[in-house]
Amino acid sequence: MTTLIHSVRLVDDGAEHDDAWIAFDGGVVAARGMGDGWRTNRADAVVDGAGLVLTPGFIDIHTHGGGGAAFDDGADAIAVARDLHRTHGTTRSVISLVTASIEHLSERVALIADLAERDHTILGSHLEGPFLEPAFRGAHTEALLRAPDADAISRLLDAGRGTIRQVTLAPERDGAMDAIGRLVAAGTAVAVGHTAATAAQARAAFDAGATLLTHAFNAMPGIHHRAPGPVVAAMSDARVTLELIADGVHVHPDVMTLAFAGAPGRIALVTDAMAAAGAADGAYTLGGLAVTVADGTARLADSGAIAGSTLTQDAALRRIVEIGVPLPDAVAAVTAVPSRAIGVEDRFGSLAVGRAADAVLLDGRLAVRTVWVDGARV
Repeated sequence: MTTLIHSVRLVDDGAEHDDAWIAFDGGVVAARGMGDGWRTNRADAVVDGAGLVLTPGFIDIHTHGGGGAAFDDGADAIAVARDLHRTHGTTRSVISLVTASIEHLSERVALIADLAERDHTILGSHLEGPFLEPAFRGAHTEALLRAPDADAISRLLDAGRGTIRQVTLAPERDGAMDAIGRLVAAGTAVAVGHTAATAAQARAAFDAGATLLTHAFNAMPGIHHRAPGPVVAAMSDARVTLELIADGVHVHPDVMTLAFAGAPGRIALVTDAMAAAGAADGAYTLGGLAVTVADGTARLADSGAIAGSTLTQDAALRRIVEIGVPLPDAVAAVTAVPSRAIGVEDRFGSLAVGRAADAVLLDGRLAVRTVWVDGARV
């Protein structure tokens, strides 16, 4: 099926193009241009995008569920949560898993590897644990946290069969530097997170090959004028992408503005969404821990610690634009930047000719109107 979308405001690759058109054919972008050039193209479906904004499909590299379902709960739950986020513009997603035993995590990454073979909108898995610092564990079960020893890393990589896209770890834990080297060699992006690391320890991890900072500012030391910590280390390193949860709860708007200013072109908006995204407030579980969601904010029932979010990427995009980030930069933060962070920028995150025909049509308020995946309207 061929699709032609014309007369749109195209926001892609860090730029805006008024009165643009784009053609999808065979699941990829076949052509694009400006003005009336679209009239010479034939298509099965023609969409008049006057007054609307077209962007690449959103990519979430850190999310745990939605629609009442948690990714840790198996294939059916993953399908439910992916359906929810797809309606909000997230066309491709990494499936994030919370801390569990190595045995259970191995089973889960193997399942995700199977799913990724059948559903190419699943980009692989993200292990947010168990290699975390207990003092900054957030919504992770302390008893299951451990150092990243060689056997655990081997078991997980073998089970994932090349589909583990990201692993979050605390670089101060024993064996972390060796683990970073092994993971990077296997094609896995390593993120510093849930950590007590100093700036020096974070820099050592980045020099060893880590290229991400998991949900910047959260579950790590803050910025202090005599102890800059991992956030400043990440901002100062052009190799590092910083995840940001723009739900207005995890990070203050002024600090979000600081992040975009401090690391231009290197902020990836993630949801860190748990099951309650797109669902009702109430009682949930996350990694076996009891969570209470009230007014859209998820917190552990016993401690009150933030336990993921109920965010969707379209809402994150709107919030970032509201605080003054230019639209092309905001769009890049949900498209090009996350795709680059996990090494899939050759296929996704852009509507350049030859890339996957994943696109989101938004109205003037940046609410999702239509989503395409591989050129098919969903």
